[in-house]
Amino acid sequence: MNSVVSHDDTAGVFDRADYLRDYPHEQVSFFQDPASGLKAIVAIHSTTLGPALGGTRFYPYSDESAAVTDVLRLSRGMTYKAAVAGVDLGGGKAVIIGDPATAKTDELLGAYAKFVQTLGGRYITAGDVGTNSNDLDIIGRNTDFVVGRNATVGGSGDSAPMTALGVFQSMRAAAQSHWGTPSLAGKTVGVEGTGKVGYELIKLLLADGATVLATDVNAAALDRVKADFPQVSIVDSIIDADLDVYAPCAMGATLTDTTARSIKAEVVCGAANNQLTVPEVENILRDRGITWTPDYVANGGGLIQVAGELKGNSAEEVKLKVEKIFDTVSEIFAKSKKDGILAGEAADAVAEARIAEAARVAKG
Repeated sequence: MNSVVSHDDTAGVFDRADYLRDYPHEQVSFFQDPASGLKAIVAIHSTTLGPALGGTRFYPYSDESAAVTDVLRLSRGMTYKAAVAGVDLGGGKAVIIGDPATAKTDELLGAYAKFVQTLGGRYITAGDVGTNSNDLDIIGRNTDFVVGRNATVGGSGDSAPMTALGVFQSMRAAAQSHWGTPSLAGKTVGVEGTGKVGYELIKLLLADGATVLATDVNAAALDRVKADFPQVSIVDSIIDADLDVYAPCAMGATLTDTTARSIKAEVVCGAANNQLTVPEVENILRDRGITWTPDYVANGGGLIQVAGELKGNSAEEVKLKVEKIFDTVSEIFAKSKKDGILAGEAADAVAEARIAEAARVAKG
């Protein structure tokens, strides 16, 4: 299988060949358990705002370098996501190298949990691609530092509905900025990736009156969409389809120099992390009049949910805070226009200001 993101095979942690060299991490830990077959990496980008929280991605990376690049990019994104979302958490992420369909066992998850426990709470794990609440229940048997478990064992459950709600509210804000109305009614939205979040997003889009196209490499996920939403059109490719809104909800890095120049959608907003292969791709989208919603802002609903779990917030309190992502995205677009900067730069500025203030207060 191809790598999730392009990478330099010689890239390590300290001397990066990509833009991550400008955003150093506090800690990157590697762990291997031969008995269970576990190979895992945890990257802690920042703990300025609080313990680093981020999901565990279980994925069959083509090689270790690809896994390192992904976990570094994802953990940095979590730092910014937490800062923009207004939660008192830092940024971290974990990856387990392997195919979850064949490699995932209770023994492997247990070994991973013990690894997380050795970090002493500097990193709190949650679900991500390839892991779910049932897996987190198993992980929770061997570590105190896990969120997103099933409600039956004291967790807040699957974060997909709240992540999808945040993406939907972000899409409404993008529609307001681009077309002058916060409704998706009458718009054609292409959802790329119909897993947990994509499925929930489709449900919200249909309820709002949108026409939905969908695709996924997972036949079972598409079969579920076909059965539950027969009005959705299943297509082979989304990014080059005739759309009003392109919603990447699978793996990242789909917006390249080439696809950014050919995409037909006028608005891009989805749940995928690291949608741009490099930040400069946003310049191409902007020059073509395409509104891109910074991914780490749009997909912050799940983080808000698990942060609420740590604080003991009710489900209704969490939902209200997720719905306010609409206001956050609107403010970012307004700042972008007012300051003459890209939306990504505006979002980064908001996040960096909060982190800088927290660092200043910590220093007294």
